[in-house]
Amino acid sequence: MEAQSSSGLLLSRKRRREGSNGETEEGERLGKIPRCTVGLKHPAPFADELEPADGPYVRVSMEEAKKGTPPDRPVRVYADGIFDVFHSGHARALMQAKCLFPNTHLIVGVCSDDLTHKYKGFTVMNEDERYDAIRHCRYVDEVVRNAPWTLSPEFLIRHRIDFVAHDDIPYSSAGSDDVYKHIKEAGMFAPTQRTEGISTSDIITRIVRDYDVYVRRNLQRGYTAKELNVSFINEKKYHLQERVDKVKRKVRDVEEKSKEFVQKVEEKSIDLIQKWEEKSREFIGNFLQMFGPEGALKHMLKEGKGRMLQAISPRQSPNSSPTREERSPSPTFRLPFFTKTSPPPSPP
Repeated sequence: MEAQSSSGLLLSRKRRREGSNGETEEGERLGKIPRCTVGLKHPAPFADELEPADGPYVRVSMEEAKKGTPPDRPVRVYADGIFDVFHSGHARALMQAKCLFPNTHLIVGVCSDDLTHKYKGFTVMNEDERYDAIRHCRYVDEVVRNAPWTLSPEFLIRHRIDFVAHDDIPYSSAGSDDVYKHIKEAGMFAPTQRTEGISTSDIITRIVRDYDVYVRRNLQRGYTAKELNVSFINEKKYHLQERVDKVKRKVRDVEEKSKEFVQKVEEKSIDLIQKWEEKSREFIGNFLQMFGPEGALKHMLKEGKGRMLQAISPRQSPNSSPTREERSPSPTFRLPFFTKTSPPPSPP
């Protein structure tokens, strides 16, 4: 079950691979996996610290290993390497070795400093650091310190190894075209795939390429020039470069802030212009509605002119006036001093 779930995780991981046309493709992520706690609480033990195994050593065939073995008899798979600057490429290789069979006990051999410096070159991490890094990889069940460069039959029998896992690219070293040639001929070789785009050499190349950047970084973090093996002149040069970069960063920040300010002003000005255009259209519309050719003011003037003309002009007489006889007698009005009165009668 653990091997199957691990293989599912392997397929679900996003990794670069070579396509059929030679171009690099990105593997698609599969569906999400259920939540579970599968982490281990203790590092893997060293082989020389374990109790010796009981019983005779009988190898498991490839067919038996693929079908599955009893829980008390896991398939013992061995993978070796330098594992300097332990990275995801190493972890993926060990994960593939762990997932080769349903029931796998993964043994990892790590070469010592003397052997590595002799056949491969100087390492960044010493052997104790490399041993400890492998111990804390979740896929490792057992660690062999001071592993041999070439696997002998005695070593395979002593550690009861069934299969050896490694990528199938011929590994020429120590005067041999392929140090795993005899393992392949014996039918004990189980191939794994390399992870493209990452290796210890690639990481060291990045550091060497950006050497000045990392020296300045460590100087900022408190390391001395003596610890970094930097001369006095170079130390002053790196400090001067750091100050120049700080000024450049400040200038860049000011430029970005000024750009943001200008952008905000432009946005606000565009909003103001749009609002002004809307208000101006509204004002022009109201003006035309009031003072235009057919505006409200013209109607008001027409109505006022009509009323004034009606008030000034005399009233027209009716077309048919009544006859004299039909007219009502007008009352006579006489002044008192023009009225003739008879004298009062004289007394007899």
